[in-house]
Amino acid sequence: MQEFIIFTIILALFFDFINGFHDSANAISTVVATKVLTPIRAVGMAAVGNLIGPLFFSTAIAATIGKGILKIELAPNNDILVLMIFSALVGAIIWDLITWYFGLPTSSSHALVGGLVGAGLAAIGSTSVNPAGVEKVVAFMVISPIIGMVAAFILTVFVIRAFYRVSPSKINKYFKRLQLLSAFFYSVTHGTNDAQKTMGIITVLLVADGSLKTFQVPLLVILAAHISISLGTFLGGWRIVKTMAQRITKLRPYQGFCAETSGGVVLAGMAALGIPVSTTHVISSSIMGVGATDKLSAVRWGIARKIVGAWILTIPATALISAFTFLIIETIF
Repeated sequence: MQEFIIFTIILALFFDFINGFHDSANAISTVVATKVLTPIRAVGMAAVGNLIGPLFFSTAIAATIGKGILKIELAPNNDILVLMIFSALVGAIIWDLITWYFGLPTSSSHALVGGLVGAGLAAIGSTSVNPAGVEKVVAFMVISPIIGMVAAFILTVFVIRAFYRVSPSKINKYFKRLQLLSAFFYSVTHGTNDAQKTMGIITVLLVADGSLKTFQVPLLVILAAHISISLGTFLGGWRIVKTMAQRITKLRPYQGFCAETSGGVVLAGMAALGIPVSTTHVISSSIMGVGATDKLSAVRWGIARKIVGAWILTIPATALISAFTFLIIETIF
């Protein structure tokens, strides 16, 4: 089982890599859409932002994922606990790859939560699930995009009114520079939120292994998680970039700035509170909020409906995949 724990830790880091690959569009779609940066420079900037996230935030989200979704103390033994985590990761990775193939910007965070729930139900039953933790995740799955959309709409209206006498060419010049800052800020908050999920998973494994006595995220785990997600971001996922940058709404530099700033503020607030939310949901809704300031028809609501549909499916789909994975793996071991 020692070797299997090591393999599961490697799988967790691979999930982090896939997370960065899958969610690279979150941090760079707006800055690419407005042509402020080329795709290569944008992913490079996003990768650096993801990497330095640990310098600014605590590991509160890691604790929520590691201890707040499942009652891990109810696992009959550490072997079952490790199999549960392995199954959750498999379910989340499979769902990420499926949605990446179809170009849908779904949430890796919620995929992991769904995977944990499905594996816990298959292994222990309904008592394994922490209702308060799951309810918080589900609630903010709805609340955080709404906050992002409203905040982006309000900020965009403010910018429009503040600069209505300035020529479009000057506005573009100013906000192209400002968007470099807002895109980097969003990259930092994106990496902080998403990398922490893997930190929580790996820390649980280390506790199960006996390498740690209590749940406290080691520095090495923090660095490994952020390096993995940064590498994934650098390689990028261009199918999803296309959806986020071009198919939801057309963006100008000031709109990209407003979407990234609003989304980054929401993610920073959630990270401080230890609430795991979807970076994908937040930036998608922020882009929609920005687009709606032109007119409601500026947002391609058909594409938006498909994205929302994929959001709703994520937790039950990954729960089902992870539950089946656990049942299959359990028979082998």
